[in-house]
Amino acid sequence: MASYKQTLRRLAVGDDRGALADLKDLDCRTRAFAQLGAMFAIGAGAASYRAGVEDAVAAGATYDEIVDALVAVMPIAGAARVTATAPQLGLALGYDVDAALEALDDDHRHRAAGS
Repeated sequence: MASYKQTLRRLAVGDDRGALADLKDLDCRTRAFAQLGAMFAIGAGAASYRAGVEDAVAAGATYDEIVDALVAVMPIAGAARVTATAPQLGLALGYDVDAALEALDDDHRHRAAGS
């Protein structure tokens, strides 16, 4: 296994061969959260979120922890990125955030009309 210095030198010159194999000391759960954090930060697509969620859950993560990971990237990625990502992550978790918000809005309008 390469030292961190060797790995950094290889990566700095574009040599990523063997880098993933060197992740043996990084447990699956930590790796899944690191990958999800990167997906959140770059605004990955829905298919990526589904795969990331599956990997994280397989490694023992809960849905609450996965959403907490999204919140944790907010200071770096920004609130706008998190706002855009939340509905997509929700779908990957089997929860339609947009539909839930519409239902809440409809309920609020219904109550206001009845007042």
